[in-house]
Amino acid sequence: MAAVLHSAPRIASNEGVLDALTAALGDKVVASKEEFGEIVITVARGEIEHALRTLRDEHEYQQLMEIAGADYPGRAERFEVVYMLLSLTKNHRIMVKVQAAEDTPVPTVTTLWPVAGWLEREVFDMYGVLFEGNTDLRRILTDYGFEGHPFRKDFPLSGYQELRYSEEEGRVVYEPVDLAQDFRSFDFMSPWEGAEYILPGDEKASDAPASPPVDKPKKTDDAKDTGAGVKADAKAAEKSDDKKEEGK
Repeated sequence: MAAVLHSAPRIASNEGVLDALTAALGDKVVASKEEFGEIVITVARGEIEHALRTLRDEHEYQQLMEIAGADYPGRAERFEVVYMLLSLTKNHRIMVKVQAAEDTPVPTVTTLWPVAGWLEREVFDMYGVLFEGNTDLRRILTDYGFEGHPFRKDFPLSGYQELRYSEEEGRVVYEPVDLAQDFRSFDFMSPWEGAEYILPGDEKASDAPASPPVDKPKKTDDAKDTGAGVKADAKAAEKSDDKKEEGK
C-alpha cells in the first residue's frame, strides 16, 4: 500500500511558537503560557479582533473551532472567553483568551468568521457575556423567556422556573420551582467530623441499656491450659526449620 504524503506534520511541535506569536501580537498580549502541551495567550479585550486577524492572516490559523466561556466569580472581571484556533497547514492549535465583566462587552469576531455568530450566542446564553457588534445576539440553547444564565457559578442547580403541560389550560405553563421533597436541606458534612445533629438511628443508642461493668478481666491461669509451653515452642521451632530446609 502506497504511503500517503501530506504537507502538514502528523504531530506539530510547540517549539518556538509561543515566542513567535507573542512577538507578533506585541502589546496586545496581557499574558501567555504553555501548559499541558497547549499554548494559551491572553490578549486585551478591545484588541481581540485585531489579534485574531493577525493570527489568521499572518500565521495561518485559518479556522475558529470553538468559543467557550468560564466563570470565576471571585475576580473583578469574572468571565473568560476562550477562542480555539486551528492551523490546517501546520496541524497546530492555540487558545486565545480575553477577560470580561457582566457589563463590559467583548468585540465580535463575526467580521473574521461568520460562524462566530452562533458561538457567541452560546456564550451569551450560558454566561451572559455581551458581544459588541453581533447583530443577532439572542439565546440559542435555552427556551424563550428563560431567566438567568445556567453556566454561571451562582446559578442554582434547580433553576428559577420549571415548565410543565397543564391539562386545565391545555398548554405548557411556566411556574416557580417548587421542590416537593420532604428533605430539601442536604448536609454533606461527614459525621466523623463532628456533626451537630443526630443521625437517623442514633436516637436508639440513648435508649439502649448500658453495657455491664467488667469486675475482673478473664485470663488463663496456667500456660498448659492454652497448649503453650516449652514442648510446644520446641515443636513449632522444628516445623519452622523444616520449612526453611524445603525452601532451599
